[in-house]
Amino acid sequence: MRTNLTKKEIINSIYMQLGYSKKICETLLDDFFDILLEQLIQNNKVKISGFGTFYLRIKQERIGRNPKTNEEAIINKRNVITFKASKELKKYINSEL
Repeated sequence: MRTNLTKKEIINSIYMQLGYSKKICETLLDDFFDILLEQLIQNNKVKISGFGTFYLRIKQERIGRNPKTNEEAIINKRNVITFKASKELKKYINSEL
């Protein structure tokens, strides 16, 4: 059975490893996400050495199709966040197999 890692579990893990209060750990994690989002909104790449790179990509408007009704619809232009894993992360993940 597969379970998701939640924000609360990440905060608990930081709390157990660093020993700071849970409130400080939550603030630390929130600040990290805020910095990540601010940089992506400014269209900057966010590279975390040994982990990977987050960047914003613009998807152009296109025609899509509803698979149930086979009806065509226009998919609007939008920004998407993309993540590219580093070589080290890929190597680590694949070494576990």
